[in-house]
Amino acid sequence: MLIGYGRTSTFDQIAGLEAQIEHLTAIGCTKTFTEQVSSIAEREQLNLALEFVREGDALVVTRLDRLARSTSDLLRIIDLLDSKGVALSILDFGGAAVDTKSPTGKLMLTMFGALAQFERELMLVRQREGIERAMREGKYQGRAPTARRRLPEMRKLAEEGLSPPEIANRLQVSRASVYRLLKEDRA
Repeated sequence: MLIGYGRTSTFDQIAGLEAQIEHLTAIGCTKTFTEQVSSIAEREQLNLALEFVREGDALVVTRLDRLARSTSDLLRIIDLLDSKGVALSILDFGGAAVDTKSPTGKLMLTMFGALAQFERELMLVRQREGIERAMREGKYQGRAPTARRRLPEMRKLAEEGLSPPEIANRLQVSRASVYRLLKEDRA
């Protein structure tokens, strides 16, 4: 059985998630787990997919960056899948598909996982350097606060009896922001 997993980092990437779902469905995934969450956050649907797969199944993702946040994370996932007798298949791995059914596939995944992590770390260093330079030059304003602008909506929903988690889900902001802003607003 082919089990699909699709993920985007933000709610703004709906088209990207839909494209992943279409691709996974087109290649024959009978069940697909999807979520819109940062790779550094708890990936509940990935955990459910990893629990769901059984011996002889294949977990299918469209690209490596949709699955793992680091080389160690990738290796942990591969080890878990191996222990269950499940293959990992990546549909777009630099223009070709690759899977862990073969030793060569495992080697390629490990090497490319390390390279992807290295590139991500370099990108973060460049990003921090750019922000520091912009701050020194007085050009950096920081990210516009998104949740604070939604406080009037939060107030209204809270008055209607919705709980902070329900408000967060409806407005697509973090629960922590809802709790914090409503607490500040009451004070």
